[in-house]
Amino acid sequence: MFTGIVEEQGTVVARTRGVSDGARLTIQGGPRIADLGLGQSIAVNGVCLTVIQREATTFTTDLSHETLARTTLGDLRPQERVNLELPLKVGDYLGGHFVTGHVDGVGRVIQCESAGDSTWMWVVFPPSLAVHIAPKGSIGIDGVSLTVVDVARERFSVCLIPHTLAATTLGLKVPGSLTNLEVDLLSRYLQRLLGARTIPNRSSLSREQLFEQGFA
Repeated sequence: MFTGIVEEQGTVVARTRGVSDGARLTIQGGPRIADLGLGQSIAVNGVCLTVIQREATTFTTDLSHETLARTTLGDLRPQERVNLELPLKVGDYLGGHFVTGHVDGVGRVIQCESAGDSTWMWVVFPPSLAVHIAPKGSIGIDGVSLTVVDVARERFSVCLIPHTLAATTLGLKVPGSLTNLEVDLLSRYLQRLLGARTIPNRSSLSREQLFEQGFA
């Protein structure tokens, strides 16, 4: 479990072929990964991965076929920067929102507009995520916990403050950049609950169902 508060940026050292049809990713980190051990989890651009090898300043993880198919990690190249976050500990501050590291879809940046020291970013999302994204709701973009500002058809906007631009890789995004998206965990369970109890013959939750149940 993570919170979407990026602790530091890492640098991709290598991406090589792994077992079967997967890949292996080696990343150089900073002081925050000093206590990272074998078998532990770490979020890389919002994807929960398991450490399989550890050196003084680097760690290596396996990327399964599923991870390569559903996230942007298969596109990473040496020297590319990534967002890193260690798992939440009991008693830690929950500064963002509950993030599992299980990506729901890949989004595409379509617009970045400066607004003083901040930046407005618009992202196109897969249609299947539409019911989970709402104004003022939470969303994870490349492992960064953000608040949705506006939603229009199959795109949404967020406002990136100077700290977020400096502390994460979102400040490097340009139109056309792909991002890992994770919707609010609570919305997943809400869809499952209402889908099972109200309309068994339908596989997805609609806005009309939400209104009928008093959630929107």
